[in-house]
Amino acid sequence: MTDTYSISELAREFAITTRAIRFYEDKQLLTPKREGNSRIYSRADRTRLKLVLRGKRLGWPLDDIKSVIELYDAHAGQGERLQLEAMVSRLQQTRNQLLSQQQDLLETLDEIAELENTCLEQLQAFRSP
Repeated sequence: MTDTYSISELAREFAITTRAIRFYEDKQLLTPKREGNSRIYSRADRTRLKLVLRGKRLGWPLDDIKSVIELYDAHAGQGERLQLEAMVSRLQQTRNQLLSQQQDLLETLDEIAELENTCLEQLQAFRSP
């Protein structure tokens, strides 16, 4: 595994656009070194990008993702533990939110099925003389 990456290598690896990577850079989630006009991303930048994309898949706002990433950077020695604790807490919140949404969806599907049956019964009454 290499220690540095170009923006196109990361874009290809994670199947995202270079524009998306630059956006995350603008939001200060990634901090590549510069060599002229080229961006040079470190292994830490690659890991941060992986965390950003994982958080996005979970529906987390960028501010939440950034705060989890910053915990690691801000607390030398304890950063990993604090980051993991924050991740666990945020994952639990996400699970609870998804379970609630799942329950809402199940209830909505039941209501739709009930309404559909009522409509079908009424249509049947129109067909029967």
